[in-house]
Amino acid sequence: MAWRIGIDIGGTFTDVALVEETSGRIAIAKVLTTPNDFGQAVIGGIRQGLRQNGIDPADVSLLSHATTVVTNALLENKGARAGFVATKGFRDLLELRRSSRSDLYDLFQDAPAVLVPRRWRYEITERIDAQGEVVTPLDESEIEGIAAAISDAGLETIAISLMFSFLNDSHERRLGARLRKLLPGVTVYLSCDVLPEIREFERASTTAVCASVGPLLAGYLDRLQRTTASLGLPDLHVMGSSGGVIDIAEALRMPAAVVESGPAAGVIAAGLAGRQLGLSDVISFDMGGTTAKASVIAGGEIAVTAEYEVGGSGSAKRWQNGTGHPIRVPVIDLAEVSAGGGSIAWVDPGGSLRVGPHSAGAAPGPAGYGAGGVRPTVTDADLVLGYLDRESLLGGALVVDLAAAERAIETDVARPLGLTVPEAAARIAEIVNANMAEALRIVSIERGHDARSFSLIAFGGAGPVHAAALAEELQIPEVIIPPIPGAFSALGLVASDLKRDYVRTLYADLGSVDPARVAEAFALMEQSGRAMLDTAQVPEERRAMPRLMDVRYRRQAYELTVPLPDGRVTRASLDAAMAAFHAKHELTYGHANRAEAVQLVNLRLTAIGRLPGLLLAQRGDAGVARIRRRDVWFPATGFVATPVHWRPGLVEGETISGPAIVEALDSTVVIPPGWTARIDGTGFIRMSRS
Repeated sequence: MAWRIGIDIGGTFTDVALVEETSGRIAIAKVLTTPNDFGQAVIGGIRQGLRQNGIDPADVSLLSHATTVVTNALLENKGARAGFVATKGFRDLLELRRSSRSDLYDLFQDAPAVLVPRRWRYEITERIDAQGEVVTPLDESEIEGIAAAISDAGLETIAISLMFSFLNDSHERRLGARLRKLLPGVTVYLSCDVLPEIREFERASTTAVCASVGPLLAGYLDRLQRTTASLGLPDLHVMGSSGGVIDIAEALRMPAAVVESGPAAGVIAAGLAGRQLGLSDVISFDMGGTTAKASVIAGGEIAVTAEYEVGGSGSAKRWQNGTGHPIRVPVIDLAEVSAGGGSIAWVDPGGSLRVGPHSAGAAPGPAGYGAGGVRPTVTDADLVLGYLDRESLLGGALVVDLAAAERAIETDVARPLGLTVPEAAARIAEIVNANMAEALRIVSIERGHDARSFSLIAFGGAGPVHAAALAEELQIPEVIIPPIPGAFSALGLVASDLKRDYVRTLYADLGSVDPARVAEAFALMEQSGRAMLDTAQVPEERRAMPRLMDVRYRRQAYELTVPLPDGRVTRASLDAAMAAFHAKHELTYGHANRAEAVQLVNLRLTAIGRLPGLLLAQRGDAGVARIRRRDVWFPATGFVATPVHWRPGLVEGETISGPAIVEALDSTVVIPPGWTARIDGTGFIRMSRS
């Protein structure tokens, strides 16, 4: 038997999903996250999963990991001592940024901290023009002085971003080669390798992000790789932000590509579930310990954006211009809010109840976990309301302290607001649901989709608890709870293909450009893609390299991305891409001018190594079925005696009418009054209004 293992680090728990390739058997392990050293929980979870399921490490064919190291380093401003080298006169490029602001009317808004302090930013005499021609030769006599300054500052890494190096990289590569020779202990990132495309600030910012987090990521992955190798496991892979796994070497060449590693895995798993159920329009909803994340999958296509900022308030709330450090890499389009099981409820000075953005995390965790937490959280409210078992969680492995949860809510919420503890808990649930509904609106209604025509796939440890309430808010007709929802993002890691994105700028008039010129540029990217897939030992029949083009009308500032038909690049295929652009422009902006010249800006290629498909299944055994009862609070009824089902005992075709609770090792499903849940042939729970 061959097994795939996926590991996802959450704010409270680290999840390990183990899937047997032939039968589709799924097993999970959940351990508390270790914030001081994430690797401890990762290794502990792997060991537990292997031991509990009797798996020999030699039978593991794929080991994939979603890491938050990059995001955390940027959010906490704990990057490496990084330097920056720019063309003379452009030393302050990172500081000048763009003129966009997240709030046009906030006169006191502070820009995000610059990744590289000015004292560690250096200039070199050189200049290449907008046609890629050398205007001022590279002054190599200045390089030794720059190297000496870098050495004296004790810098660990350097980002180099010279003007128009995406058109002509000769100066940048010569400078990089000299610095690597003079400073053998310093890692050098070149913008022509990281992001060879237009827009100076975004290119410089992406390269600086790589330099800032590269050493931290390298140290973490190296320690983890050595430990997993000592257990006899295969080489480690990392989830990329665009929804595919890459090997460690690729991740270290482009650290910015793993910024949204964890959330991407959940969306990939939701897309797999949608395809398996024959649903092309679904909304992915993931509620964990610290955040809730939503993404839309329309027409079977996962939404991906190249406009993303990390390290500012946009990472905690929603994407906004001017809140963080821009990175120009493909990222799954997500909306994220600070609303998780560990989100802390508090009363502000004006007497209003708030939930988040601060979280109790894994240490000390919710008050009800009995690990020293004293602040009330969403999990504590769910315990008081009866949504969660008031005695224990994780199949009895985590004993619950209900009295501590009640004390925390009484002290911080109920007493200040003049409410009873159950009333205060209900208010906490109501507010966190409103916060999460906003994330669903962002990815659906604000993207032009009608949420009423979508199904909601809910997962994460807390997602199935709150999913039905969110569906009612947005009039979503169906809620789907997949197998092992509490570790579903980890499951996405073993269902993801190998994937690496490449880009190259090519300015040309699309209507008259020589097809051979376009083919030559794509051939260079295909060569890099083939090398990556060769290293990963992907057989030829499982390879794919879809091609895309960024195009715009002349004098426009931003582009739309359209596919280039497969096969040889010809005038006919370029004309087909141009027709696709006109159609997409009309769909996006409501108008198109087919007589206007179309300008080609960037060429994009994705190298994909397809893994054998997986069937997600969790079939029940009627022999382990059990039903208990406990009092559960619902808005329409108050507290009412409610049946509690054990999910492993639910079998195909079984129907459950709300109010009801379905419990499992990893998550709890709340079925409110007026809703009905049905168990399908692969163990999915499909809930809809009665």
